[in-house]
Amino acid sequence: MSTFAQSIISGLGQGSAYAMLAVGFVIIFKSTGVISFAQPALMAAGATLVSYLVFQFGLGFPAAVAVGVLVLAGVGLGLERVALRPLVGRPVFVAAIVTLGLDTAIRAVTNRFIGPDLRPVGDPWGYDRLELGPLFLQHRYLAMIVTAAIVLAALFTFFRYSRVGLAMRATAFDQETSLAQGISVGAVFALSWALAAGLATLAGVFVAAGSGVSQGTWVVGLKALPAIVLGGLDSLPGAVVGGLAVGVVEALVQTYQPVHAPWLGGNFSLVAPYVLMLLVLLVRPYGLFGTPEIRRV
Repeated sequence: MSTFAQSIISGLGQGSAYAMLAVGFVIIFKSTGVISFAQPALMAAGATLVSYLVFQFGLGFPAAVAVGVLVLAGVGLGLERVALRPLVGRPVFVAAIVTLGLDTAIRAVTNRFIGPDLRPVGDPWGYDRLELGPLFLQHRYLAMIVTAAIVLAALFTFFRYSRVGLAMRATAFDQETSLAQGISVGAVFALSWALAAGLATLAGVFVAAGSGVSQGTWVVGLKALPAIVLGGLDSLPGAVVGGLAVGVVEALVQTYQPVHAPWLGGNFSLVAPYVLMLLVLLVRPYGLFGTPEIRRV
């Protein structure tokens, strides 16, 4: 039983990072109609920047994370203004291809700063564990869960009650009507990219916590894709549920599959999120919380 509980906690910890990444994907998609494939690269870039701020510039870990989030938010603003804004009115497919190009370019630059070895991010938890009876819970997973809960709660409050958040929700619902009401849709697009880049930085820091950031860290960001498809491309709560579900399923498969189904191979946990996504799509093609698209002929 303790093994099962520990797997659930570790899965929720990893799932918290996936949830923050998935929320970034959904914010951009709801605002612009584009799936940004640059999120994994921004995640790795943010974690790398935090590493340099801690070890090269001597900032404390909390300050380095705060600065990293702000800097990457600025990078997100710049990317939207320079690379995506000129594509307004073009087919969504074109913008998605541009985000793939941005992903490649950002990863190429980031990898030069990472180097061939792992770079620690300076997190204070490492692999330290908290003992609760028969349970041994890693501090980093508890920190992931608590931080993600606070950040996502603040974000949902922002969308629900602030004027800017309401403007973003209105733009996501109908861009033309929002323009007619005086909302700056371009500013909403830029802010969505800034928020997504900041969330990607937080996710990258937690993904690298305890191990470090490497040239392959960006691959972890791809697990946010089954999370958003699972929860629904246009649903922020669905992104959170999808991210947590992917993390828990991955942790449970990693714990039990080598014992009970070794014939599936040693790395089946890497495939498990995509299998879960396919199973859900067979029952709910628009995801658990997605809005069905109804076409009338």
